Amino acid sequence: MFFSLWFEVEGGGGGLSYDFYERTCPQVEDIVRTGLKSVSLSDPTTPAAMLRLMFHDCQVQGCDASILIDTMTMPSEMDSTKNFGIRKREAITLLKSMVEAVCPHQVSCADILILAARDAVAMSAGLGVDGMLRIFGSKGMSIEESVAIIGAHTLGVTHCFNVFTRVHNPQQGEAETIEPGLEMVLQFSCPLGSLTPNISVVINDPTSLTFDNQYYANAMRGRGILRVDAELPLDPRTGPFVQRFGENQEEFFRAFSSGFVKLASSGVLTGDQGVIRGICSVI
Repeated sequence: MFFSLWFEVEGGGGGLSYDFYERTCPQVEDIVRTGLKSVSLSDPTTPAAMLRLMFHDCQVQGCDASILIDTMTMPSEMDSTKNFGIRKREAITLLKSMVEAVCPHQVSCADILILAARDAVAMSAGLGVDGMLRIFGSKGMSIEESVAIIGAHTLGVTHCFNVFTRVHNPQQGEAETIEPGLEMVLQFSCPLGSLTPNISVVINDPTSLTFDNQYYANAMRGRGILRVDAELPLDPRTGPFVQRFGENQEEFFRAFSSGFVKLASSGVLTGDQGVIRGICSVI
């Protein structure tokens, strides 16, 4: 494991602590890690889904696990098109039930989600640029950390729905950022007029189940799947970091760890601000 961190929130002290559950639920890390491994055995794409789930939760008003809530009386975060393709929310529900069985009403859904994302990266061994920098910059991240965090795209797949415009109706100059071989693959995998753009996918890189620096190597060769992947190596603000991370995996791991801490600390509810839900999908 290249970084060891987890966040404990919603406690009486009103702040963050690395050992918040030492007395109330010392087994929580082992429970989450064991449960996540079990889920991943039946679906090896689980780590990628956990990491994306955590990112999408933390980007909206901080890390509060609100992305897990289902409601019939008001709009939920899952109604947003930006959350299209979010999966494995039920895995957090399972992990929460396992924790509740040992430590009833002690561990927040937000903390379980952060723990699952942390372990997802460890188990794997390992937008446009302006929008990306604005989003992560608002969480206190440097440009280096922002480029490292977007490297989470090294895991998992991309739905055709998210690449149609880039492949079939590119903006001026956008087509030149796609390596011809990749363009052919994307056009074949995601044909215009497809009836299943919400289901059809392309893998993010050749090592899509392994957390490594292959994402940056691909981006430098013009093989970035999404628009932001293609723009990163070309932008003078981000290009040097893409090159550094592509050449040095340990540098990527270091910057990702730092960025992960800042993202997971963003907007958390402490003290009496939040509640510990018994079921993560219900208020």
